Amino acid sequence: MNERLKITPLGPYIGALVEDVSLNRPLSDAQFEQLYHALLKHQVLFARNQPVTPVEQRALAARFGDLHIHPVYPQTPEAREIIILDTDDNNPPDNDNWHTDVTFIETPPLGAILAAKRLPSTGGDTLWTSGIAAYEALSVPFKQLLAGLQAEHDFTKSFQEYKYRKTPEEHQQWLKAKEKNPPVLHSVIRTHPVSGKQALFVNEGFTTRIVDLAEKESATLLDFLFRHITKPEFQVRWRWQENDIALWDNRVTQHYANADYLPQRRIMHRATILGDKPYFQA
Repeated sequence: MNERLKITPLGPYIGALVEDVSLNRPLSDAQFEQLYHALLKHQVLFARNQPVTPVEQRALAARFGDLHIHPVYPQTPEAREIIILDTDDNNPPDNDNWHTDVTFIETPPLGAILAAKRLPSTGGDTLWTSGIAAYEALSVPFKQLLAGLQAEHDFTKSFQEYKYRKTPEEHQQWLKAKEKNPPVLHSVIRTHPVSGKQALFVNEGFTTRIVDLAEKESATLLDFLFRHITKPEFQVRWRWQENDIALWDNRVTQHYANADYLPQRRIMHRATILGDKPYFQA
């Protein structure tokens, strides 16, 4: 049996298409090794025509590590590790900004696997950008300025209280999530624990300030970094088809879910793989 995966880069910095694999079945060690190294190299991988159940998606994600249980998103009945992102006019998306998933915890996710379940007739693309490419494009003096700086990441920046007042139960869940997830500090530059590459690790979704700087300095620097990270040169854009799967390295990427499809409905399932504490090593 041929176990060689076909991997086609989609751009010079980020993104690759994976073919000749069925992700709803257990991967052999050889297949997983290829997928893992492709993920390290290309940072986000895409596969077409991969119908997976929540249980199968959970099993695939668990090959990479322990899974995260999200504090506020709804979960599938079959597997609570799989969150449901079901958006329309009555439940508009809250992820239509550039963000890295769950950086508001001490050990942000290693990665995530997203499966397309129901799509609008047009629109709803997702874009990813490379924190590695963004870092490497900076000048040496600017990299030296950022070295050793720490930034605060706050759950409430993206998950704002007013969005979770539809029912008393929902509001109570939000209050518990806020209490359980106080703001945390992470390095502005993150060293990838496997490849050793450096990446920018601040994101518009959750980063509130650079704690080592004065307020105006922090705001000015973050504004520059947010805009720099999301330059089109560092991006890949994926036009979803039903049953597509995306797998990304959350440690060195950001993504943006385009909200141009409303009032139509879009349903995605996501598994989130726990990671380790970010660090910077010169």
